[in-house]
Amino acid sequence: MKILLLAGTNEARLLTPELLARGFDVTASLVGSTRTPLSLGCETRVGGFGGDNGFVAWLNTSKTDVVIDATHPFAYRITERTQRICLEKKIPYIFILRKQWAPEEVVNCSLVATYKEAISKIPSRSRVFLATGRQSLDEFSFLTGSYIFCRLIDKPTKAFPFQNGEYVVGRPPFSVTDEVDLFRKLEIDVLVLKNSGGDSSKAKLKAANILKIPVIMLVRPNYSGINSVNSIYQCLKWVGEVDKNRK
Repeated sequence: MKILLLAGTNEARLLTPELLARGFDVTASLVGSTRTPLSLGCETRVGGFGGDNGFVAWLNTSKTDVVIDATHPFAYRITERTQRICLEKKIPYIFILRKQWAPEEVVNCSLVATYKEAISKIPSRSRVFLATGRQSLDEFSFLTGSYIFCRLIDKPTKAFPFQNGEYVVGRPPFSVTDEVDLFRKLEIDVLVLKNSGGDSSKAKLKAANILKIPVIMLVRPNYSGINSVNSIYQCLKWVGEVDKNRK
């Protein structure tokens, strides 16, 4: 059975060897946001598909039997498009949607729906650790009264896009101790992040709690209409059932 795995998360990295061990033919797809991604141990393509038509063409050419979506919980447009096209083509589809973090576990957490709302809650002259991704930087370009730190996996090829900020380079995973030390070194006042959920990226949230740093957390998109499971184990069970029904 040929599986297309939309990767880029820790779930994808954990899932791939399990699928290969079960004898499935796996092709992983990465968007290419990281220049030197760690090997997944299977055939891997890098870059977008070229919109709806390009994705349909790729599915047809590759003769994909199953699509597993292990993209980021905030990559809603990719997930919505993938499920829609899979439904049209009658290709079994599943999304691994890791469980959310519980805001009530955070000492000082403000929930926001938009970047604009997040900015409105950042006190002037704050030192902000922005953990919402490089793609969101433009949203914070008007936050001129504060200093912004944005973490990248790869060493940046261009200067920070505005004067009041800088990049921090580091490849995950990070321990709680790593994050506590970093936040202390950078004298962080506010942590802004998405409710990505899961354990692999929770260290920064725990570190903020330890240091009593206020957290501004963006809520997730609504995935109520998406066929999903919460773990790789549930995904493997689903894949096994699909494979059994094909035989």
